[in-house]
Amino acid sequence: MRIAVLTGGGDCPGLNAVIRAVVRRAQNHQFEVLGLRDGWKGLIEDRVFALTRENTAGILHRGGTILGTSRVNPFTLEGGLEKVMSNAAKHRIHAVVAIGGEGTLSAAARLHEHGLKVVGIPKTIDNDLNGTDYTFGFDTAVSIATEAIDRLHSTAESHKRVIVVEVMGRHVGWIATHAGIAGGADVILVPEEPADLAAVADQLKRRYAGGTSFSIVVVAEGTKIRASPDEPEHVVTSGALDEAGRVRLGGVGQFVASEIERRTGFETRVSVLGHIQRGGSPTAHDRVLASRFGVHACDMVARGEFGRMAALRGNEVTSVALADATRTLKRVPAEYFDVARVFFG
Repeated sequence: MRIAVLTGGGDCPGLNAVIRAVVRRAQNHQFEVLGLRDGWKGLIEDRVFALTRENTAGILHRGGTILGTSRVNPFTLEGGLEKVMSNAAKHRIHAVVAIGGEGTLSAAARLHEHGLKVVGIPKTIDNDLNGTDYTFGFDTAVSIATEAIDRLHSTAESHKRVIVVEVMGRHVGWIATHAGIAGGADVILVPEEPADLAAVADQLKRRYAGGTSFSIVVVAEGTKIRASPDEPEHVVTSGALDEAGRVRLGGVGQFVASEIERRTGFETRVSVLGHIQRGGSPTAHDRVLASRFGVHACDMVARGEFGRMAALRGNEVTSVALADATRTLKRVPAEYFDVARVFFG
């Protein structure tokens, strides 16, 4: 049996650990493994090569992906579906292991409906996929963001400033919530709850009145902002589109920092962590989780569990339907965020 592996969407720490795990487990099942270059583009453009124990050795700790990645969706390109199916047949690919986030796996779910045998693996630093408690890459992103917040505390205190830290997450606040709690942030702003900047300013004023002369505010990039009660909520964007046609988020940190300084008079700076959150070596947790997902996905192929995604439930790796996993985003529950509120101010 021959299987193919692809990585799609944004790069993420742990991708190479998954690829390595699939190749190793495939040997037990006597599968031949092919790599697809740059996500679904590899099947569309027929860019395929052999993945072996030899060319996947030594990649466990490396960031990025040896396969390359893209946000290309076969269903948005003329003839994309036909090319995917034709090239899969040409290379006698029995099943595709698609490693990706909401965009990559939504395409996988649709391709499965058209007859392609697909198994999904959840990858995203945003942790926004339903059906799994955690995605690999999330722990690394949180660790990087937490370390940055730790470092910013000392400079904020030294200069008696407010520092706004903008983190990734698109339309969910998992990174902001976890890193904010772990880093001791004084305010956390997330997409799940529109930001009331007047209330934030009042909270910081009370903090300063109590004798503390610095603050850390963590804001997720997709947080909805309302500068005044009569102003509609909006998400701050760069005005550009990404490869998948989605609006690029960016600039909310600067907007929040400017509003805080205007409303409070406190000197305020912004630090945008950006792509540093998704780069570099994965944490030990993400290496292990990615490896478990890779092994389980290969076993799913052997059992014929197609149209499904490997998922973590508690400490058990199981599987869920791709359609269910990609139907809606997994947002931070209100009761979960209430834990963060305990430490505000």
